[in-house]
Amino acid sequence: MDIERETLVEIAVSTVAVVLFVAALVVVGDSNGASQLTSEGGISIVATILGFVLLMAVVGVFLDRR
Repeated sequence: MDIERETLVEIAVSTVAVVLFVAALVVVGDSNGASQLTSEGGISIVATILGFVLLMAVVGVFLDRR
């Protein structure tokens, strides 16, 4: 099975973005208490999810125009 270079780049970029997203969720979760999430923590998680969606949109546009 031979994978093209472009496909490998797309896989790598997507994997890095997902790892960053998971790391951001861990940081937000740890900084807002492990047992109970405050309203600020909830807003931080929603902002992290929104940032991930926007990041993936930008990455998708960038990879499409390459």
